[in-house]
Amino acid sequence: MVVYNFRKIRVVPISKDFIDVGLSKTQRKTPTVVHKGYAIGRIRSFYMRKVKYTQQTFYDKLAQILEDFPNIAEMHPFYSDLLNVLYDKDHFKLALGQLAKAKTQINTIARDYLRLLKYGDSLYRCKQLKRAALGRMCTLMKRHNSSLAYLEQVRQHMSRLPSIDPSTRTLLIAGFPNVGKSSFINRVTRADLDVQPYAFTTKSLFVGHMDYKYLRWQVIDTPGILDKMLEDRNTIEMQSITALAHLRACVLFFIDPSETCGFTMAEQIKLFKSLVPLFVNKPVVLVANKTDLGWEAELGEEHKQAINDLVVDSETGSRDNESGRVADLFLKMSAQDEIGVMEVRNKACELLLKDRVESKVRNKKTQSVLGRLHVATPATVRQPHIPQSVLEQRAKMAEQNESMRDEEEDEDRTEAEDTPIRKLEKDVQWEYGGPGVYSSDWRKQYTLKDEDWRYDVIPEIVDGKNISDFVDPEIETKLEELEKEEEAREATVEMLVEDDHDLPDLDEEQMAKVKAIKEKKLMMKAKTVREKVKNRPTVSHAQRGKLQELSGKDLRSHLEDIGMDEEEVDEVSKNVLEAAGSRKRGRDEAEIPEELLLEEITRQRLDPSELQEGTRGTSGLQSSARRAEARAMKRKSQKIFKKTAKKGEGDRSIPTKKPKHLYSGKTGRGGTDRR
Repeated sequence: MVVYNFRKIRVVPISKDFIDVGLSKTQRKTPTVVHKGYAIGRIRSFYMRKVKYTQQTFYDKLAQILEDFPNIAEMHPFYSDLLNVLYDKDHFKLALGQLAKAKTQINTIARDYLRLLKYGDSLYRCKQLKRAALGRMCTLMKRHNSSLAYLEQVRQHMSRLPSIDPSTRTLLIAGFPNVGKSSFINRVTRADLDVQPYAFTTKSLFVGHMDYKYLRWQVIDTPGILDKMLEDRNTIEMQSITALAHLRACVLFFIDPSETCGFTMAEQIKLFKSLVPLFVNKPVVLVANKTDLGWEAELGEEHKQAINDLVVDSETGSRDNESGRVADLFLKMSAQDEIGVMEVRNKACELLLKDRVESKVRNKKTQSVLGRLHVATPATVRQPHIPQSVLEQRAKMAEQNESMRDEEEDEDRTEAEDTPIRKLEKDVQWEYGGPGVYSSDWRKQYTLKDEDWRYDVIPEIVDGKNISDFVDPEIETKLEELEKEEEAREATVEMLVEDDHDLPDLDEEQMAKVKAIKEKKLMMKAKTVREKVKNRPTVSHAQRGKLQELSGKDLRSHLEDIGMDEEEVDEVSKNVLEAAGSRKRGRDEAEIPEELLLEEITRQRLDPSELQEGTRGTSGLQSSARRAEARAMKRKSQKIFKKTAKKGEGDRSIPTKKPKHLYSGKTGRGGTDRR
């Protein structure tokens, strides 16, 4: 499969862009500063590195251009001649040869100046040698600007060329302009070519693809050809001539007997005869288009005889190139009404497949393989001998099998007569219109307690409620259980209400026990709530106020007495003690030294403007002295930002418009002002 993908060729820059990219890359990828303390050997290496890097950059870019463009001498003859027609093979080779010579000259320049840099005795002399080397390379590339521009134009045009495989199955459409070639390819392929009622609408080769007998075919639409000498044909016509000369395809030569294309039948037949040398070893189909215009009744006998003289004689079946009798078939069609289009396509494909098979059979390699094949046939054939006893046994078994088969058929026939014929759903479907018309009734298959319920309408919503929520048969029993549970819960809550008036007269010890029981129940209830929702506080606000009055040991003993686990005791005591400590710190805040407070403000970088009079800000400042100190710190920081023209601490922008990579090179010791 010989297919060239010209879209992969990379862009060819002009000389200015070529030089800018090379020098900028050298500036970015190599050291940029020579310090005062460098020895002469280090200075030489510094500038030699720049010359080597620039030479390598130019060399790689030119090598890439030469590698991307195809070598005409190694291409298929079709593509080689097509490129010669479109771009002039000599100019193309000359441009590539100039770039190949430039690549060699750049290597020579770099080698000569590197040899001189080895003997540079000062910083100034080494620098001038480097400038001279890079300058000569740039001057050399400026001289080849025309070659680079020409190759870029060729690349752009080659990227638009179609991908044609010269060795695959191909239908090649040829003929005068405006005879219906593009209309035919639009009908048989997925191509969408422009069709206009004037000549030379198609100015280049177009390819469409189709499938026939599970094979992929390509159909090529060629520009119209005029009856001229080969030297007088233009570039558009020469593309068609190139395709006819080099592609192994079935040629469909279109003619327009109605002469609405602007050319007479005599001119069209003359063109066909002039192209006969290009039809050698190719199947040819002569196609008469535009039958919808009614030219068949108006066609004269002279023209009919002229067309018949172009078709191969059915009796002899041989071609005659001198008389122009090379067309294998003559077919009629109308691309406008799509009459006979598929017939032309199918017969042309069959003709090409037959020709390809015959060419393979005629191949020398095939004949040599067939010559090595030998089928051995015996001289005499010995007849099989079967004993008489075996034949009698076979006949007896055949009679038994036949009698048993007759009995089984009688039984099956009896069962079929007794069994009523069941009407299948498929039979009902065909009775009522067939697939797509009949819709099967699935409700008749429902298995219900009463068959009359099959077609009842089941409502989904009744009185604003979803019926599916009430299909549970035990819903009433569950509802009663829930109501009983709710009543028991309400009775328990009433018993736990702290109302001393409802309790009977008890002594102090009994009252203490009752109180402890109520507190324990409340704690158990709170524990249940905590297990359900994890992010709620462990102890309520009212209980925390009471517990904060106890010390550490008393608090733990109290929590253990009311029935808490050890983990819960640790958590509750920790929270209560932290809350008590924060309250104590709030009371003693005025005793914090001012220096520590300012240090904390600086460390956290708080914004003093957020602190308002009479309220506590994020930093916890209350006094006016602390707030004034914070405002002073803010003003000082704002002055620094104004001086440096920055918006804040996170501003990393560089206000200059100069390219950063050219003015912020690699710095070791010292600054960058010496550049």
